[in-house]
Amino acid sequence: MKFKITVLPGDGVGPEVITEALKVMDAAGSRHGHEFDLTYGKIGGIAIDEFGTALPDETAEMFDGADAILFGAVGGPKWDDTRAAVRPEDAILAMRKNLDAFANLRPVKVYPSLINSSPIKPHLLEGVDIMVVRELTSGLYFGSPKKVWNTSRGRRGVDTLKYTEKEIVRILRVGFELAQGRRKLLTSMDKANVLASGRLWREIATEMAEEYPDVELEHIYADNLAMQIIRNPQHYDVIVGENTFGDIISDEAAVLAGSLGMLPSACLAGTPKRGGVGGGGSVPALYEPIHGSAPDIVGQGIANPIGTILSMSMMLRHSLGLDDAADAVERSVEGVLDEGYRTPDIAGGGGNVVDTTTMGDVIAGGV
Repeated sequence: MKFKITVLPGDGVGPEVITEALKVMDAAGSRHGHEFDLTYGKIGGIAIDEFGTALPDETAEMFDGADAILFGAVGGPKWDDTRAAVRPEDAILAMRKNLDAFANLRPVKVYPSLINSSPIKPHLLEGVDIMVVRELTSGLYFGSPKKVWNTSRGRRGVDTLKYTEKEIVRILRVGFELAQGRRKLLTSMDKANVLASGRLWREIATEMAEEYPDVELEHIYADNLAMQIIRNPQHYDVIVGENTFGDIISDEAAVLAGSLGMLPSACLAGTPKRGGVGGGGSVPALYEPIHGSAPDIVGQGIANPIGTILSMSMMLRHSLGLDDAADAVERSVEGVLDEGYRTPDIAGGGGNVVDTTTMGDVIAGGV
C-alpha cells in the first residue's frame, strides 16, 4: 500500500532534519514493505518571500487527500519583525486551526543512555516517561480581541483567554483515554485560583473523572507544576492543559530528556490508538518536532534530527497504522543512543559526536 505524505520542510534547520527523517522513513518502508508518495510544500518565511503569505493556498491544497503531514520548522531573523503584518508563525496557527488539530501530544522520554545529558540529577530521571497533552486551537493564541493600540496614556495590548465547554471536554477526553492505556494517572494543570477559564476547566475535569473510574485525576496549578515536574518527574504519567500552559510546560520538560532536539510531537484531531486514527476521519494529522528553526546553527550540520525522526515514527503509528515500521524506528533510535552516537546538543555526557547527516544514516541503518 502506498501512503500520501505532505512534506513541509520550512525554514532554518527544518529542511536539514526533515531530510534525515525521510531517509529513516524510506529505510523503514523498504524493510517492511511500505511505500510513500511525497508532495513538498512551502511554508513560513520562505513562503512569505515568494507568495506574501506564510501558508499559501498552493500548500494548503496539498493537505486534501494526504494521509499525514510532516513538518519541520518556521521562522528566523529575516522575518523577526514584531510590526510585520505577516509572520512565519502564522502558518502554524493556521494549519492547526484548519485541520482542527486540537490535541498536541508531546511525549517526554528519558533514555537511560542519555541520563547524564540532562542537568537534572540522574536518580530523578530513571524511568521518566511523560505524555504532555496540550490543547492546540483555542486559548490565548486564538482568542479575540488580540491587538496593540495607542491611547492618550500610552500603548496598550490585549490577548483573550477563552474556552468553550466543548473545547475543554474534547482535550480532557484525549488525556483520560491516553491515561487508561498507560499508568492511569492524569494530571490536569490550570490556574483555577486566578482565572475564570481555569475554574471552568477544573470543574469539567472533575465531572468527567466519573466517566473514567480507573483513572486517578489530580489537579495542579500550572506554576506549581513547573516546579514539581523538575523536582519529581517520575511521578507524572499524562499531563493535560490549555494551550499556553501546555506550550510552556512541555518545553520545560525537554530539559528532562536532555535537549529540545530529542522531542517529537503530533497534532491530532482525535485520540490516538495503535492501528492508526490520528487524522480523525479524512483530515490529515500534523507531525513536527517541538524545537524551532534554530537559525543560529543553520547549515552547520549539528542539528539533532531525532525529534523529527521520532515525530515521523508517531506518524507511521498513529496516522498510517504501521506499527511494525514505527517500532523499528524507535528501537533503532534507542540502539544508536546506546551505542554512544551523539549530536552536540546531547553530548554533555560524552560519546561519539556526529553531524546531522551521520545521525540520520546510523538510525536508518538500524531500522
